[in-house]
Amino acid sequence: MPHSPLIRMFNARAHLTPDEEAALRSLPMQVRAIKAKQNVVREGDRPTRSFALLEGNACTYQNLDSGNRQIMAFHVPGDVPDLQSLHLSYLDHSVGTVGPCTVGFIDHADLQRICRDFPRIAAGLWRLTLIDACIFRAWISNLGARKADSRAAHLICETVVRMDAAGQVENGRLSWPVTQADLADALGISIVHVNRTLTQLRTAGLMTLQRGTLTVSDWPRLKDLGEFGSEYLHLSSDKDHSRPELN
Repeated sequence: MPHSPLIRMFNARAHLTPDEEAALRSLPMQVRAIKAKQNVVREGDRPTRSFALLEGNACTYQNLDSGNRQIMAFHVPGDVPDLQSLHLSYLDHSVGTVGPCTVGFIDHADLQRICRDFPRIAAGLWRLTLIDACIFRAWISNLGARKADSRAAHLICETVVRMDAAGQVENGRLSWPVTQADLADALGISIVHVNRTLTQLRTAGLMTLQRGTLTVSDWPRLKDLGEFGSEYLHLSSDKDHSRPELN
């Protein structure tokens, strides 16, 4: 079912009633497959619809006049990366695919209708935007206050926990098709520095990232290095997402 990732994301933070879940499943959605390294929405767009990420990974970013790119968030299945376009007239950022993705476009009129009819769904969408803000704040602290190895460790821990909540961690591994260029743009360091940092983490026995597959070998030490706590992700207490099944 195409709506399942969105429903799972809602339930990871607040349980839906049967009527609310049925309403989300009936929400009209235009499903589209998009290749890797393509824009889903662009800075300056004035969209009349938002999209849910159903499969794959995407990122929010801005291109600077210098030609550099700053990635400000990675997205996992169930996210609605451009939800703010429901109330803001134009986008101040772009959202692009990291690897091949499947997305579901939802007209703003349909989102507005379901928010009127189901206030708890409206509150849930508002909650998702607030959590996005929490993630942005965590990224600012990560970029401004940590060294490269701790920065990378924090980003990897966040990715693992969010992918775990999205049901994407299996047999101790997860698909994460980021390139070293993507990580450089997210961590604010050079590609050479990314390569050196990943080698350092791998040699220390903390993690490996090979051919788009991320494996964490020592979760407690990786968390300590990244000074990572999952509270800012505001996930349900039904599962301890701070301790994903990685080994």
